Amino acid sequence: MTAPSQHDSLADPPADSPAVRPSFDVDRARRETPGTREVTHLNNAGAALAPAVVLETMVGHLQLEAQVGGYEAAAAVGAASEAVYGSVAQLIGAAPHEIALAESATRAWDMAFYAFGLGPDDVVVTGESEYSSNVLAFLHRARRTGATVRLVPNDQAGQIDVAALERTLDELGTRAALVSLTHVPTSNGLVSPAAAVGEVTRRAGVPFLLDACQSVGQLAVDVTTIGCDLLSATGRKYLRAPRGTGFLYVSDRIRDRLDPPFIDLHAAEWVAEDRYTLRDDARRFESWEAGVAARLGLGAAVDYALGWGMDAIEARVGALAARLREQLATVPGVVVRDTGEHRCGIVTFDVAGRDADDVVAQLRRARVNTSVARAASARLDLGRRGVGDVVRASVHYYNTDAELDLLISLLSDLVAGRAG
Repeated sequence: MTAPSQHDSLADPPADSPAVRPSFDVDRARRETPGTREVTHLNNAGAALAPAVVLETMVGHLQLEAQVGGYEAAAAVGAASEAVYGSVAQLIGAAPHEIALAESATRAWDMAFYAFGLGPDDVVVTGESEYSSNVLAFLHRARRTGATVRLVPNDQAGQIDVAALERTLDELGTRAALVSLTHVPTSNGLVSPAAAVGEVTRRAGVPFLLDACQSVGQLAVDVTTIGCDLLSATGRKYLRAPRGTGFLYVSDRIRDRLDPPFIDLHAAEWVAEDRYTLRDDARRFESWEAGVAARLGLGAAVDYALGWGMDAIEARVGALAARLREQLATVPGVVVRDTGEHRCGIVTFDVAGRDADDVVAQLRRARVNTSVARAASARLDLGRRGVGDVVRASVHYYNTDAELDLLISLLSDLVAGRAG
């Protein structure tokens, strides 16, 4: 069963520390998260538990739609819908007109990537931790256009080798059409050195697309600091928003160089029988139809995260994950598989003699949620390291020391043959 709520202070210095700051109010976070009373949720990199305000916002709008009609309900909440763009922009250090809302991070990323007019001489540059769907898109475009994909190897820490990236871009020159990087891979706890990559791409004049699906909501992400031209993210993971939500950041400096892969009457205006004009903001990458309740839920989730403060969230999540890695290292037969100099709230590991799916199933029977990161979906990461499927435990700020202790106890029982 779910471990009891408790105050944790992992992210904070002692009360007498000169750098003192208020403790993270975990009890409040759990009171405002109904799901914590039902499960120990360590699958936040899959879909986090929503706070009550997100549920209330969505249900309230669905009730309004049922009462007055969908179009009429949308008109009634027009100001609130528009405010979502400002909230997302504040979250990542952008301007509201640089934000497009989408139904998923994948759709947001696809709209950006497929907007590049690639040709046979063009090269897409990426790293070994790139998300499987992104790699499939690279291969898809390469087959269609004759463009090629160049893989930059990892350094000794297991993250993209920034020096090798710089050499690659120097070698390719104008053939380098795009650098695409996953900020936090789905199969690994590392945080890629995105800001260092941004410095290299800016000097080289090469567009930089950052997949921040797993990082937005658990890390303080600022597009100006990172220097990316495009960034995609989802709502359902660490932002604690509903499924079916996501967004795309499109910087002013690159927007007019991109041609959306498809458009409709929202993305463009039909100005003559044989002519149209695209919108002059990021919403040229949106479509007209959208789930208003879900978008309002995304806005509520972003505002909720901003209320806690992203620096505080990052510190809390990072400290919990570091504690979990230390605990896992004490369990015989358990090997942590995370790499990189900077790590986050995703913790991946395997258990000797146990299939990852079996481990996840056993934990779920004890109402502890984790997930499996599959080697087949991370061929450039787990596959190249010779690692098979791994268990992924992803913590959030509402998790507690007691919940981590419960996970360790259950894994110890599995290893000792006392369960399963």
